[in-house]
Amino acid sequence: MSQAPPLCLSKTFQWSWCLQAFAFAFTQTLSRAGALRLSAMVGIIQFVLVLLCGLATAQQQALMDYLERRLLAIEDRISLWHEQTSRYASELREFKQQMVAQLEGLDKNKEALRSELDSVGARVDRVEREMDYLETQNGAQPCVDVDDKLVEQQVTMAKEKKKAKYAKHTDCSDMISSIKAMKILKRMGGSKGMWTKDMGSSLGKVYIFNSTGEDTLYEFSSVRDFSSSQGTSAASAIQLPSAWGGMGHAVYNNHLYYIKHGEEIRLMKFDLQKSMVVDSAVFSAKDQLPVYTLNPETYIDLAVDEEGLWAIYATKENENHVSLAKVDPKTLAIEQMWDTPCQRENAEAAFVVCGTVYVVYNSKLPSRSRIQCVFDVSDMVTNDDAPIVYFPKRYGTHSSLKYSPMEQLLYAWDDGYQILYKLQMKKKLEV
Repeated sequence: MSQAPPLCLSKTFQWSWCLQAFAFAFTQTLSRAGALRLSAMVGIIQFVLVLLCGLATAQQQALMDYLERRLLAIEDRISLWHEQTSRYASELREFKQQMVAQLEGLDKNKEALRSELDSVGARVDRVEREMDYLETQNGAQPCVDVDDKLVEQQVTMAKEKKKAKYAKHTDCSDMISSIKAMKILKRMGGSKGMWTKDMGSSLGKVYIFNSTGEDTLYEFSSVRDFSSSQGTSAASAIQLPSAWGGMGHAVYNNHLYYIKHGEEIRLMKFDLQKSMVVDSAVFSAKDQLPVYTLNPETYIDLAVDEEGLWAIYATKENENHVSLAKVDPKTLAIEQMWDTPCQRENAEAAFVVCGTVYVVYNSKLPSRSRIQCVFDVSDMVTNDDAPIVYFPKRYGTHSSLKYSPMEQLLYAWDDGYQILYKLQMKKKLEV
């Protein structure tokens, strides 16, 4: 008996198979029922044809349903693959961004670590110098006898170092001849304070230090913004890790140099861009006194001129006079020291121009301030040769005077008023 054709066969083959089956059935029927009438045979043939056609149509529909199910399954798999590919691409992008951010952070940490290592190296060098200084001041008892001539030689070398001729860094030879003009900008803050610009930069930022012992200063973008502002509304507040002492601060090359009072007087170096202390040093002068009797809060007055950074101070060893030191702004080391003939009594402030310190005096009952004593580290100007320069009459006494070498201006704080003095210069050789 013939079997049904498989569903996977073509439609033409199915019809051929139907005809063969019909022919086979017809032959069998004729042989078995030869006596039947022809009309009965025709009915049987029609029934068989209808049955075969119905079977072929059902098989074709089953094949189409099968193919449709397979296509739907393929579409589902393609959609799933597309979703997984998109997710993997998104995760890869996020991973790439994380790696880039981590690499940038590593670069920043590398630079910070390098800067810290440089700072540590500078501190180690400074500690070694301070240890050498302490050893010279309080030397340990030797285990063997020391030659008296050697001791005398060391003392002589120390004195000669203090008297050594200063090697200038620039060819500046200007000195003050008079006060050319005065401009009162505004009044902000208490009776004592300090204001200044970055004396080593041309950016024009202004820094306000109100009072003699705070830990927050204010930065203005320019003198114009400062003069037109209401209080500190237009300023950026900068928080220091410790309070400053006195009014002797200096801003130089994006760094703030200020004095920290305590058991030891320390010189602090604060990076204004990174907002962190990058160095500090004990000021290597024993038994310090207030440098100005009219402003006893200030023990060290830092000054900037064409030559760099200076420190104006006083000690019990030379208690009646002002002393001067040249400071290395990178390492905070003292390069050279001088004892000046300028008296501390009735001094209110001082500043340095081209290596010459100008000490300003007043009286306990405020009157006109005047430059009454000068000291030139190059010995080009003597105190007897310099003329007495008077400041215009104002409100009280100066609590600070800061010289700007780029502008030849003095930034003054007088009883809460912020004042600018324009200086008239002349050459030292003309004195």
